[in-house]
Amino acid sequence: MESRKKRALDLRTAAAKVAYDRAHAQHWANGEELRYRFEDVSNKERAGQPSHLANYTKGLPHDEKDGLICCSADYQQFVRGIDSGDSRDFRDTPLGPKGSETQEQIEWKSHYTQQHKADVRAWESAGAGLLFDLEGPDCQSITMPPAPVLDSDELVAEVAEVYEMALLRDVPFVDFGCNPEVGAAIDRLNKLTWFQNTPLPLTDAAQARRRGQLTAQTAFRGVAVGDTTGPYISQFLLRGTPELGGDRDGVFDGLVAYGAMAFTNKVRTATPYKDYMTTWEWWLDVQNGADLRGKETYENCDNKYRFITTPRDLATYVHYDALYQAYLNATLALMALKVPFDPGVPFQGRDRQDHQQGFAHFGGPHILSLVTEVATRALKAVRYQKFNVHRRLRPEAIAGRIHQWRETQAPNLAPVSQLSNKISDTLHQVSQHNRVQNEKFLAELSADGCSDRLKQEFDGENYLLPMAFPEGSPMHPSYGAGHATVAGACITILKAFFDHGYVLPQPYVVSRNGTQLESVQDSTLTLTVEGELNKLAANIAIGRDWAGVHYFTDYYESMRLGEQIALGILEEQKLTYGENFSMTVPLLDGGCARI
Repeated sequence: MESRKKRALDLRTAAAKVAYDRAHAQHWANGEELRYRFEDVSNKERAGQPSHLANYTKGLPHDEKDGLICCSADYQQFVRGIDSGDSRDFRDTPLGPKGSETQEQIEWKSHYTQQHKADVRAWESAGAGLLFDLEGPDCQSITMPPAPVLDSDELVAEVAEVYEMALLRDVPFVDFGCNPEVGAAIDRLNKLTWFQNTPLPLTDAAQARRRGQLTAQTAFRGVAVGDTTGPYISQFLLRGTPELGGDRDGVFDGLVAYGAMAFTNKVRTATPYKDYMTTWEWWLDVQNGADLRGKETYENCDNKYRFITTPRDLATYVHYDALYQAYLNATLALMALKVPFDPGVPFQGRDRQDHQQGFAHFGGPHILSLVTEVATRALKAVRYQKFNVHRRLRPEAIAGRIHQWRETQAPNLAPVSQLSNKISDTLHQVSQHNRVQNEKFLAELSADGCSDRLKQEFDGENYLLPMAFPEGSPMHPSYGAGHATVAGACITILKAFFDHGYVLPQPYVVSRNGTQLESVQDSTLTLTVEGELNKLAANIAIGRDWAGVHYFTDYYESMRLGEQIALGILEEQKLTYGENFSMTVPLLDGGCARI
């Protein structure tokens, strides 16, 4: 027993040494946090202080004229809590509209927020990046490159892209190749410098993210192997699996075996053509931390649940998913379809040959637990990037800066002027969309009588980002993305265990109304495990872009952060097994890692 005890200690020490010997990354932000300054000399409290125009400030008190924070000292207190992880520092950080902490009832600005009697939202796990883990890379040992800056062509493209995606939320994915609105959006994006062949002075990281001219098959998708092959939605979010008992296949029902039960690959159908945060007052309330979660509306009809048919359906999925949900479900589907493990994994021969089967290790329970285990480590690593390094503002916030600049020409907002000018064609479409949205809201209010103040709130042009959720983004910065980091980690585990080159059965696509699956009539189309797992991760990560809460770079770099976490865990776990085995893991940037 003493020998076993000592061997266990030696093994843990060896795993710790593997983690310790990895290069510990340096973290670099993009340098914008102190670059932009308040220009309004009439306000002595703000004059000359950092405006943090390009940083995440949601939840702090904001000025109702320009939408920037009321006081730079509030931001510094926010950072103090992030750096210390001390809950007392966060309790000392102002939360909500200016003066609200002394009021029993918060005086919100918008009718929508008042109607729902909103409270304020707290920031989410801002200290998680300071925690330690006992397996895998330390959450501060891996990093992401700096985010694009305001005056970069990449940021111009990202902002335009997320605006265009918001305008297309109700177009069925099956129509993307022929829908004129999708075509017009792609044409507008392709006119931007970032999507052309114009040489640009770029870092290696930015150059790797550059995508070139978009087409109907490549637009609004990921860029890894398989992402642009076949239907937009991964088969792991659509098709069912053979039913227990072997008497039928649940593929067309979307029924996936979950032990003796089954779950259905369908989502609750959100009200189509209904977006949120389309008035300045509403936008301001949300930036001040108004808690409007759960206030969105849904269809109550025979088709209240359907397959993921439109970008709005995908946004709904990623609004409420349990982060690793899609990958746990994919694991269940892979096992039900009897997809073989990686050839290097033990116990795959016939029972009379191996005399044992995989279960507690190299079997179903092993992979099912591991694919979820990586999620918590991914979240810690990305929280450090979000809060402690980059503090990047969300798309809804930069849209507020653009709107108010175009409306008021407020000097404090001048840094977004070039960005605003370069995407004018897109902004014109957004203003028309928002006018229609606000006319609907106003019509609902007019039935009960409507004051002049309300008419003023919902009238006029605005260039705000129409959001899929009434509460907008979560209460944490944009870069990196939690969904994308978890996605990168989880699919790396799956690509390690399963034969990534295995060709999946007959592919399917969703019918236009979302009620059924239809076979893809293309005999040349080959969908592999690797490709559909990459696509699944991109669907989930970019689903957050469709909702309006993330940018493309959030998806791209966070996926790679998650991949590093999973590879580190696999390396350390390799030490704990007695079997001589290997795993070959295809990487997002090409090539393979061998465990």
